[in-house]
Amino acid sequence: MRPPAPHTQASLAAAITEAVHDRDQRGLRRLLARFAEQATLTDLPALRHALDTTRHHRGHPPTP
Repeated sequence: MRPPAPHTQASLAAAITEAVHDRDQRGLRRLLARFAEQATLTDLPALRHALDTTRHHRGHPPTP
């Protein structure tokens, strides 16, 4: 049984991380395709800023 498709960028990133950790190539391909689909529809500078964990955190993990 397949897990439900992630709907937010955060849940998609978490699902991609889990697929990499689990070495699930089929799932990873599906998730990366969904990510690419979302990336074409999103504000890329905002996405880049959201993914930049080193910019304001100075080595500390970001707060949720």
